[in-house]
Amino acid sequence: MMDVQLTTQALLPRCLTLFPERPVTSLMVAGKNEAGQPTASRHRTTLGQVARRSAQLAGALQQLGVQPGDRVATLAVNSFYHLEAYLGIPSMGAVIHTLNIRLPIEQLVWILNDSGAKVLLLDSMFLPLLPAFRAQCPELKEVIVFSAQVPEGTHGYDDLISSQPETYAWPELDEKSGAMLCYTSGTTGNPKGVLYTHRSLMLHALASGHPDAFGIGQYDVVLPIVPMFHANAWGTVHTALLYGAGLAFTGVFNDGPSVARTLQDEKATMCAGVVTVMLALLEELDRAAAAGQPYDVSALNKIGCGGTAVPEVLIRALYERHGLQMMQAWGMTETSPLATCSNVPAGIDPVSDEGFAHRSKQGRVVPFIEVALLDDHGQPVTHDGATMGRLLVRGPWIAGEYYKRGVTSDFVELDGKKWLDTGDIATISASGEVWVQDRAKDLVKSGGEWISSAEVENALMAHPGVSAAVVVAVPHPKWTERPLALFIPHGDAPSPAELREYLKGHIAKWWIPDDFLAVSELPIGATGKFLKREIREQYKNHVWTDGGMK
Repeated sequence: MMDVQLTTQALLPRCLTLFPERPVTSLMVAGKNEAGQPTASRHRTTLGQVARRSAQLAGALQQLGVQPGDRVATLAVNSFYHLEAYLGIPSMGAVIHTLNIRLPIEQLVWILNDSGAKVLLLDSMFLPLLPAFRAQCPELKEVIVFSAQVPEGTHGYDDLISSQPETYAWPELDEKSGAMLCYTSGTTGNPKGVLYTHRSLMLHALASGHPDAFGIGQYDVVLPIVPMFHANAWGTVHTALLYGAGLAFTGVFNDGPSVARTLQDEKATMCAGVVTVMLALLEELDRAAAAGQPYDVSALNKIGCGGTAVPEVLIRALYERHGLQMMQAWGMTETSPLATCSNVPAGIDPVSDEGFAHRSKQGRVVPFIEVALLDDHGQPVTHDGATMGRLLVRGPWIAGEYYKRGVTSDFVELDGKKWLDTGDIATISASGEVWVQDRAKDLVKSGGEWISSAEVENALMAHPGVSAAVVVAVPHPKWTERPLALFIPHGDAPSPAELREYLKGHIAKWWIPDDFLAVSELPIGATGKFLKREIREQYKNHVWTDGGMK
């Protein structure tokens, strides 16, 4: 068989020839209203135009001295600008390095220096960070701004590329060379870089488009609410480019109303985002329906959700109240990120109780991915759907080492093969269905037994008086640790006694939290997840009101 290199360059002729008129829309900041909040305007272009401008970008970067292997960083939200960078930078042989806009400036400086990026492309809203980058990132030489009005010493993106031809002499690339660089969110210690290869990205996109994964094709319009700086936007962008799907971006406008309007106006067929965003979307859909002005989201046939355990009550509510189908996906920065999907197995009604139960799990592996479990002693765990173990994963788009750090303790050997230890505690059924119980650091170990905080949270959120919930381990004098539940009420806050009684029919009695605290908000981190580490620290000296588990 022919040995053909799998690189991002394969996306270019597909956009230019097969799907040049497929739409790309972006919500852009147009100004501010009287309250000082940003207002939006919608920019429209096509895949063909994006591909031509990506060639112009490559020419401009080459004139600035960018060579194959150089890192070119982006500090930007989802937009056609970022899409052009996604396509043009790796295709010219450089490495696009996406920076998480929600990280503190200290971590951004550290990451830029660790990557050695020579060029930075950024949205104008992040220009206040530029002095710190200039002063503390000695390898950063050029700054390109996605704006017409730019400070002295920087380049305006459109002006920079306008003089370049719409074709570029794309070099021959090794599929195993670096294409994209993304860093973990760094909740403990400095972030770790994952360098994706051309081969890994294209195989990931190929598998993501499968009907048992995201199921993306040329008749779709995809709304990646998940940021393009977060694990490659879960691969949705590359998959859309590969299969010719249209794309819709909401930029900074990821609130419930903006997302709902975009789904309606662009007739999006697929969207992807974290639980917190989907809860906001559900709230807006409910509000509009109650007001007698429902959104028309009938084109939307699949919602991908992940980042943290997806509550079954959310999956049910979207279907039962709005006819929307949600599937859960699992992965992490190190897995590119797609590893499993919760599509309901054949023969089971997707909207039955059994079907919803399957969707509330992380699901079965996508093609070419393998999973395994290890106990605390490093021994394999039986796949019986009940016995917990540390979740291991391997495959052609799973990281084999970290950028500049090599093989760390996160990688283990089993049966003579290298595996990534995900840090998740999970069960795997005999039929291969993965159910992540918790991050290892988030498990509650009470009296020597594990309690899944994720399962307790899912049960708690099924109560009509709870809109969001987090369960954390708190030190206990008798049981070592016990679960403490914090929740945001939906309407009047239910009492602890009411919640305790409700949970008795849903989880094991000894898993029921000893205390329930109603709060107005919960801290959210750089990737849209609740910050359990901060909550544990805040409540580490919590005084149990009833003396603990009975």
